Formats: sequence, structure tokens, C-alpha cells
Amino acid sequence: MSAVKKHQPMSTYCLVKKRSESLPLHADPLCDKIDIEDLGEDENLVFVKFFKCYRCYDLIPVSAKLVVFDTQLLVKKAFFALVHNGVRAAPLWDSATQSFVGMLTITDFINILRTYYKSPFVQMEELEEHKLETWRNVLKERSRPLVSISPDASLLDAIKALIQNKVHRLPVIDAATGNVLYVITHKRILKFLFLYYHELPHPSYMNSTLGELQIGTYDKIATVKTSTPVISALNEFVDRRVSALPVVDDSGKVVDIYAKFDVINLAAEKTYNNLDVTVKKALEHRDQYFEGVLKCTLDETFAAILQRIVKAEVHRLVVVNNEDHVIGMISLSDILSYLVLRYTGLYSFFMLNF
Repeated sequence: MSAVKKHQPMSTYCLVKKRSESLPLHADPLCDKIDIEDLGEDENLVFVKFFKCYRCYDLIPVSAKLVVFDTQLLVKKAFFALVHNGVRAAPLWDSATQSFVGMLTITDFINILRTYYKSPFVQMEELEEHKLETWRNVLKERSRPLVSISPDASLLDAIKALIQNKVHRLPVIDAATGNVLYVITHKRILKFLFLYYHELPHPSYMNSTLGELQIGTYDKIATVKTSTPVISALNEFVDRRVSALPVVDDSGKVVDIYAKFDVINLAAEKTYNNLDVTVKKALEHRDQYFEGVLKCTLDETFAAILQRIVKAEVHRLVVVNNEDHVIGMISLSDILSYLVLRYTGLYSFFMLNF
């Protein structure tokens, strides 16, 4: 299906696929040959220069599935569609204004559950009956304008937009048609970097340890136990503004992780009417094989940590000590901030306002 034009009415639920014909090649061939000598006296600018060379369009696969929702769609159907298509978020189309007005994310699902959940014995009729438009009106005070980017913008600009606006998804919108072409994420950007990573010169800080660089969060890390009720975990996600909660046993040892993405399984299993169940019970509904918590330690090099997080295709690593106790978290956002913003003079500004 080709992308829907801005002036055409959009169905409540559609898939948009990018065609392979007439794909512009924005990438500068020189970007493949960045030498330390080209960087002057500062080798730390290698990744800054790399991301500045490439455009957002360069990230878009030849064939990409994009789920788009009309704001008239029922909330319940929208989240079932996310589950069915294996995606974490979708752009929202407003037929009245003929424009994209926001993103539907798992955080929205969590906020809906928190707002309307009363007890296992009271059905959440709002989730069954509300349209996305109704829910957006309820959340008006918390909602913000859609943050998007042009396909011709650099990946450096995309990274700045993601981190400055504290978002995890950045729609690429064609200004001429108003179509969403793709949704950029931290994960996709780092995956793209690794297509060229081994050919690029590596700054000396890549051989420094995590303890030396102190990348990530190490203060008051939010955790839950296997016995923690799901509703309490949802409150932690929102109140602490985190995307994952390490699950620890009574001794404080990390045994699992409960991420925002796991919450979507409540929709898949239609078990969202009982949020008093434990995190352990909720994690039994994982729809994929769980290989264990992805961890790292302070004495590992940044290069090793970067390769592990990209290869595992996860969004964060749990930093542990010798006893496997949680001492920190390092996310994709933390990594991109260090690789790029630290050497553009914006790192301190963004971190202070994060």
C-alpha cells in the first residue's frame, strides 16, 4: 500500500509501506571514509561527523511497515493492533484537521490503565468504549505537540531532537505530502551506525571503562520485586519516568526485568482488568523467549558495552556489582548522548534538563 496523501481521508487503521522505486541516495560517499586526520585535533568528533553526514532518509528500509491510527479508532482496538503488528507506537491521524497530531505509545496505555483501574472486580469500560480522540482530550494537560523531522535532516539533528524533547520515537514526515515515511528510534540509529562501525576510527574513550566514564544513571534506581503488584509497577514507570524496572529478589539480586513493552502483553492476553496480579505472574505472558537480564559491570569497556547492547537489540543494560545487585542503568539514549552531544557542547545542557 502506498503512503496516504494528506488531502485524502485516512482509514482508522492502515499499513504504509515504502516502495523501493526512486529512493534518493542522500549519503555522502566521503562519510564511509572518516579518518582521524580529518578530525583535526579532536578524535572524539568521529561519531558527530558520521551522524552529520547521513540523512534521516538513509535509515528507512526499502520495505518498511508503518502502522497509522485514526483518532476515531477505539482505544482497545488500537492497542490490539500494536500487539498484532509487533510495534511499540504508531502515528495518530486526525481526519478533521487532515494532519498527524501525535503518537500512540505504550506509555499512553499505561496512563489509561492507571487512570481508570479500580479493582479486579470493576471492568474498565473506558478502555472498551473510548476512542483515541476522547483519550487525547482527557490527557490534554499532559499531551504535547507532535515532534517530527524532515527526511532531509541529518541524523545528528534527529539525535538532538530525540534527546532534547525526551521522546523515544521521531516520525519522519515528508513536508510536500504530509506523509509519515518512517519512525526513527535510538535503536535504529545505533543499528545504522554499526553498519559502518568497524570501518570507522574509534576514539580512545571507547577503551575506557564504564566506571571511568560514568555513562548512565546511578542514583536511586527504581526496582520491583517478583511479588510487586503490576499496578504498583505501572505507577513507578510514570512517577519515576523510567522505561524499565529491574526485578530483584529479597537479597537485592537482579533476577528479571519488567519493561514498559511487557505491559502491552496485558492487552494481548486481555488481562488488563486485573492489575493486582504480581509482576512475576505478568512476566509469564512474555510472547518471546527470554534469555535473561542483559547486564554489564563498571569495569567493562564502553566499546564492549556498546557492542553488547546493539547486538542484543535491547534498549538498556542493567549495571550490577560483583553480587549481581543493581547499581545503575545505561540506556540507548545515554549512549547516544555521550557519543554525540558530549562533543557538540550540548551534553551538559541536555543532561541537566533531562
